Amino acid sequence: MGRDSSLLKAAWLIAFVTIISKFVGFLRDIIIANYYGAGLVSDAYFYAYQIPSLAIILIGGVGGPFHSATVSVFAKLVNPDDKMPPEKVNKLFNTFLTASFLFFAFLSILVFIFSEDIMGFIIHSNNSELVTLASGHLRIMTPVILIGGIIGIYYGLLVTYRNFLLPNISPVMVSLTIIVILLLSRGDKLGTCLAVATSIGALLQFLIQAPGVRKLGYKIKPNFNFKNNPEFKNLVELVFPAALSSTIGQIYVYVDMFFASQLREGAWTSIGYANRIFQFPVGILVTAFLVPLFPIFSKLVGEKRFDEVKYYFHKGVGLLNFVAIPVLFLIILLSYDVIQLVFQRGQFDSNATYMVSQALIFLSFAIIPYVFRDSITRIFYSFNDSKTPFIVAFSSIILKFILNFLFIKHLGIAAITLSTSLVTLFNASLLGMILLKRINLDYKIYFKNLFKMLFAAICAFSINFVIYIFWSVPEGNWILLAIKTLCMFILCMVTYVLFSVLFKIEYVGELIERIKNNIKRKFE
Repeated sequence: MGRDSSLLKAAWLIAFVTIISKFVGFLRDIIIANYYGAGLVSDAYFYAYQIPSLAIILIGGVGGPFHSATVSVFAKLVNPDDKMPPEKVNKLFNTFLTASFLFFAFLSILVFIFSEDIMGFIIHSNNSELVTLASGHLRIMTPVILIGGIIGIYYGLLVTYRNFLLPNISPVMVSLTIIVILLLSRGDKLGTCLAVATSIGALLQFLIQAPGVRKLGYKIKPNFNFKNNPEFKNLVELVFPAALSSTIGQIYVYVDMFFASQLREGAWTSIGYANRIFQFPVGILVTAFLVPLFPIFSKLVGEKRFDEVKYYFHKGVGLLNFVAIPVLFLIILLSYDVIQLVFQRGQFDSNATYMVSQALIFLSFAIIPYVFRDSITRIFYSFNDSKTPFIVAFSSIILKFILNFLFIKHLGIAAITLSTSLVTLFNASLLGMILLKRINLDYKIYFKNLFKMLFAAICAFSINFVIYIFWSVPEGNWILLAIKTLCMFILCMVTYVLFSVLFKIEYVGELIERIKNNIKRKFE
């Protein structure tokens, strides 16, 4: 109970700060949608943003290779309770930081010089105005590429020392900066203020994390000791394939961009909004549980305590699934109404609402394999193996292209998000089978709990779907629509919990027991 309690406390803290970050990000998207809708300018910005986002979100963000490698290596070298790091650890930190700075600075310069060629290659369209506008945005955002990897190292170091608050709240700076600059400028016609705000926000995100690292006792001093350095070699061996794996993930995005550019104007913006809405609940869940679990996995694997790895895997992934499954059904049932309520105003019309909801529903099927894949990947990293996730991700590029090609004529925008769900399922299944050669996680327990949760959710969804169909709301009555959406959400969750109790799903019993204990403590 003690270890469960500390894990849940960390999860609740991370969930809280992640909710704040996601909420501000959601507000940012609403304001962008209000000013630019789903059209040429928004498409240009989101096309250009894919490359900086690779650095600051995929490579430098939570679960990215720099964060993962830092946690995996430093968790075995330091004691989080020590006031100062050993000298050799500080030197390793500076060596990693120096190498990362040089690499990303060089990459930023290349992207700045060849921005128009890069955008022309990615955007498969005859619209020269779109390519020119996107390349201009990309030039403005090239500093984000330099900042991204550095943020990842800082993030990983803070998490290793159980400092979860600062790194998880810092991404809010990008969203806040975009909101402030957009409101002050009232949305310039070309959207360049979006690109400027993104770069400034990334810099502020780094500046917020820097004092926390200094407080840990790490002093920045360039170190070029790249040769004959086994710890640095270990970091590089983890980062390189993991970075390639993230890049492979970005190649999926470029494949999607290639097909989306053949669809109607606003298609790529709609897919982008669908993905960010999807990441709002799923990102909170995955971040809340996997960030505190990852250092635990790394330490237990290093000490060869595999039974405890199995225990934490089933505990963490089981809780994730318990919350993720109703999210899946809520998206299917309420996505159009929620998007209509939140986004449909200004330049964001009913056509944009339909496109985003269509993309979101097909993307929602990725929730369960997404949770499983990210959890399994952390265990691979704990074994200092980032090559296997890379190889698995690389093997599915052709699958992604084929699925897009097969579905695009019949499903349009939905084809791209459906193929994403299927590729995620393929990656999760393959990684799960490969991991069995190293550690037996006893998937029977996983699937037993999963099917019970799915059955409870299907029963709850069936009841609520009937209520939803018969509860009609007059067109344009936003207040009644909001009341209906809120009531349906509450009803869905209540019926899901009731069926979970009926089917004796263990996580409900634990949750009820914790609530009872907390109530008892308050009245004692």
